Amino acid sequence: MPADCGVRDDGRHEWRQTQMPAVFLQVRVRPNARTSSFAQEADGTWVARVKSPPVDGKANQELIALIAEHFGCRQAAVAIKSGASGRRKRIKVDLP
Repeated sequence: MPADCGVRDDGRHEWRQTQMPAVFLQVRVRPNARTSSFAQEADGTWVARVKSPPVDGKANQELIALIAEHFGCRQAAVAIKSGASGRRKRIKVDLP
């Protein structure tokens, strides 16, 4: 049996969701940049410069790829929690 599966008193299986360490970031996004980059500025804010235009979610997809590469995790571990249509976004990263 998997490690996150337990047996209840009535004999049925009970699945527990495992907690992964997560980081929440406030990111300012600048689309249509010459080069893509993701860095923390001296004052502590995160700035992402993406080549893609903010059309049809292309900039958001590139942002997710940049953050996943920076933290060394899968793209599925990065989620935009708020601000999907704005320049300021709240991002959740599930660390490995």
